[in-house]
Amino acid sequence: MENKIKTHKIIAWASYLVLAIIIALGVYLWYIGAFTHIEVLRRIVGVDTHPILAPIIFFILQIIQIIIPIIPGSLILSAGVVLFGPWMGFVYNYTSIVLGSILAFMLGRYFGHKLLKHLVSPEKQMKYLKWLDDEKRFAKIFFLAILLPGAPDDILSMMAGLSKMTPRTFIIIMIVGKPLSIAAYSGLFRFIENFWH
Repeated sequence: MENKIKTHKIIAWASYLVLAIIIALGVYLWYIGAFTHIEVLRRIVGVDTHPILAPIIFFILQIIQIIIPIIPGSLILSAGVVLFGPWMGFVYNYTSIVLGSILAFMLGRYFGHKLLKHLVSPEKQMKYLKWLDDEKRFAKIFFLAILLPGAPDDILSMMAGLSKMTPRTFIIIMIVGKPLSIAAYSGLFRFIENFWH
């Protein structure tokens, strides 16, 4: 029990640290004009100078934020659209989120409740674990949650791993359900790219 509390404290402090870094980075990027000129931001990330490396780095960040819920998912998703444009941003977001979610599902299936207890706060556990009481109902709720924007992919994917849902069903739900929410983000942030141009 003591180890679990320590793990939650470490994750909480890590989240605060990441938030502080994001704020500091945001101030710096604003100062150098990255929020008013997309060319500046693209140059920093290396989208134009490293067309292969930049997407790989993005994939890694996207998968990490699903497995370890420290980096805000909406921030990474939005960055994909802004950096790579609405179409390629959608493709990179979609494929990396699906792959990361499948990995989270398999980790949940393999490590069970032990993993969830170390990565998710007790409050969120109580909120979402109730969904597992009814397996058929959970599958429907899971599909609706994945279909709509703002779903906590990390927690839901690990929870699906704890359920009796088959990997095939999980993958189908992710492939079919995820494009709508990602497309919503892509459409929402498309005007940012146009504004920066």
